[in-house]
Amino acid sequence: MKIFRSDQIRQIDEYTISHEPVSSADLMERAANQLFKWFVSRFDRTNRIIIFAGPGNNGGDGLALARMLGHNRYDVVLYYLKFSDNTSPDWMTNRVRLEKETTIEFNILEEIENFPVRHGENIIVDAIFGSGLSKPVQGLAGEVIKKINRAGVPVVSIDIPSGLSGEDNSNKDPDNIIRADYTLSFQFPKLAFMFPENEKFTGEWIILPIGLDSGIIERTDTPYAFLDNYLIKPLLKPRNKFDHKGSFGHGLLISGSYGKMGAAVLGAKASLRTGIGLITCHIPACGNLILQCAVPEAMAIHDKAETFISAIGSTDRYSAVGVGPGIGTGSETQKALHDLLLRCKKPLVIDADGLNILSENKKWLEAIPAGTVLTPHPKEFERLAGKTNNDFSRLTRQIEFSQSYNCIVVLKGAHTSVSAPDGRVWFNSTGNPGMATAGSGDVLTGIILSLLAQGYGPLNAALTGVYLHGLAGDEAAGRSCYESLIASDIIKETGTAFNKIREIN
Repeated sequence: MKIFRSDQIRQIDEYTISHEPVSSADLMERAANQLFKWFVSRFDRTNRIIIFAGPGNNGGDGLALARMLGHNRYDVVLYYLKFSDNTSPDWMTNRVRLEKETTIEFNILEEIENFPVRHGENIIVDAIFGSGLSKPVQGLAGEVIKKINRAGVPVVSIDIPSGLSGEDNSNKDPDNIIRADYTLSFQFPKLAFMFPENEKFTGEWIILPIGLDSGIIERTDTPYAFLDNYLIKPLLKPRNKFDHKGSFGHGLLISGSYGKMGAAVLGAKASLRTGIGLITCHIPACGNLILQCAVPEAMAIHDKAETFISAIGSTDRYSAVGVGPGIGTGSETQKALHDLLLRCKKPLVIDADGLNILSENKKWLEAIPAGTVLTPHPKEFERLAGKTNNDFSRLTRQIEFSQSYNCIVVLKGAHTSVSAPDGRVWFNSTGNPGMATAGSGDVLTGIILSLLAQGYGPLNAALTGVYLHGLAGDEAAGRSCYESLIASDIIKETGTAFNKIREIN
């Protein structure tokens, strides 16, 4: 699924109107019908519904929804926020239809003192502003938004919470943005939905298809996409009858230090569960017994140092290399990583302490081999690339970092973003809060290492690994709950995740 800018969505709307052809009013009716279907599937007629409509097409959607709910015997009250004398033509069409076809009272709200909602009213529908809003909300609309946010009732926003822009919200007053419980977005998610700082505004967001022209959607370029099964399934490599373990690569995982051998265990297990043919772990000598007992399928190379990684030999005989989980940031380990960067000619994934070492030695970033996959969490990325003031700026910084160092950045989070050197970004659709647990990142490193060793290109390994990791986490959470999920559970459900991806037709 593509993610478009707000201006691109308007262009897609206009193309659909002129080429389907369909009138703009009928396209609004189509959108409102999708809103209505969702609404009646979620709320029954015992709910009193208060709709706040602005003067634009977002308000028109609210008027059309009010009419449909009224036709179906819902208790609907509508308030028009008259902060402008200009209304859109489709808004006017739907006002006329509302008055002719229903008995719903059309109330005009011009003063905040007349705000109608008392604490305990059932449901509010926000149809004040759409996604094209660029300026901060002020005046009456801002005061109404504040009142809605304090009403203590469920809030449903049409297309986007009023006051929130589709992309950059760095100039917005967060007090003047609707805090929705549900956001019903037409056809596509908005880029702003991908950012953690906007979750308090969007709540649970749902995509409602409204039949926009598939041809123009396909032809319209955007660097942003939402990662789903349909993209990942074609990337999975098939297995043939006469394949053997040598067909699926030999990975080297450089991981662990005294007290942190679990990172090596989790990474190795995850690699094996994702289909790697052979896995060798370069570990400190103290970890030999732990690894051999916990992962008998893995081979081990003992570092000459007892408790940390001090030197890494040749990587020529391996198909791919993973480095970083649990290795610490001691001086000898730092030197070992630098030597690896200078000599490694194999696909490489760097995580955890590997990233922390790079953060302490920024000049070494130039030595990262082309196509390397980096998997930072937000704080690790901040240490690598510098602090930013908001999530949109951080995304811009992530793209610039991938371009500058010719690498793939997997910035972990609720919608993990994967950026490529050509400026494209994919946001993941799988995963859940239960995966915010120790070792989850080590599992992801092992998965990506396994895919690299099996011959997946760096970008496809990152995309597939991120999606598979999240889906396995969803399966694990479904068998228990978020609170009880641990990293090992993700590994156990990897096979189920593979099967689920392949089930999609």
